[in-house]
Amino acid sequence: MDLQLDQLRALDAVLTEGTFEAAARRLNVTPSAISQRIKALEEAAGRILVQRSKPVRATESGLAVLRLARQVDLLAGEAARELGEANRPAGRPARIPIAVNADSLETWVLPALSRVTGGICFELHREDEEHTTRLLRDGTVMAAITATATPVQGCRVEPLGAMRYQALATPDFARHWFPDGARPGSYAEVPMIQFDRKDDLQWRHLRATNPEPIDPPTHFVPSSTAFAEAVRLGLGWGMLPDLQTETERAAGTLVNIDGASRIDVPLYWQQWKLDSPALNAVAAAIGAGAVTALRPVT
Repeated sequence: MDLQLDQLRALDAVLTEGTFEAAARRLNVTPSAISQRIKALEEAAGRILVQRSKPVRATESGLAVLRLARQVDLLAGEAARELGEANRPAGRPARIPIAVNADSLETWVLPALSRVTGGICFELHREDEEHTTRLLRDGTVMAAITATATPVQGCRVEPLGAMRYQALATPDFARHWFPDGARPGSYAEVPMIQFDRKDDLQWRHLRATNPEPIDPPTHFVPSSTAFAEAVRLGLGWGMLPDLQTETERAAGTLVNIDGASRIDVPLYWQQWKLDSPALNAVAAAIGAGAVTALRPVT
């Protein structure tokens, strides 16, 4: 296949922006030029790469070429900067798309990424840690913080550590709903906070503490900050990370509802196998941040 850099960049722009018009604005060309480049790329590949829908979507073949396009664009940009003057590097900053679970994003990831200096922009995709590998597989991201230790094809994986969660509520909530303590079977009518329908942490706690299946009343709060606030306001109990609740637990304004249960969620860093200084710099910063913030994986 004879794939041209401008064609690959057009594919990346179309699938990132969702329309030919938005891709044209991003690359400062006309929509017709984008259409011509995509057509030429499809002819070179010998197959359809994008579905002309709104938004534009990649076909299975398109996802394979998209991964190549983003790898080539990253390496080409790094070469341009290396060839530029030391104080005026050529080309755009490297753009590193990363999938991050909400609690890591809320607590330790941004301080870790702040250690990365010069020539790198982050595109953060929030996704549950159990599902971030999907974004690696389809080429949406180059790296992910994930709960999956098995590497995605074409990726390498490194352990980061574990986030510890506790089943927390306010003291008033715990006294009202668990006057005799949180015992097996006592959770059935107790309001629960859940992040979204992918969030399994509360259910893991329920399966461990209740012998029979139950269906408690549930508030869905799809924001890490608002989730914690809902627990603090007494709307329900929820599994909250120690990193987010240290002050409240020390002050007694949040308590472990059964006094003992903990869930440690191991986290891993997966990234494309690509000799990219920018991607490796991000990996190093994430690794250093994890050493400070996370518990060792046992």
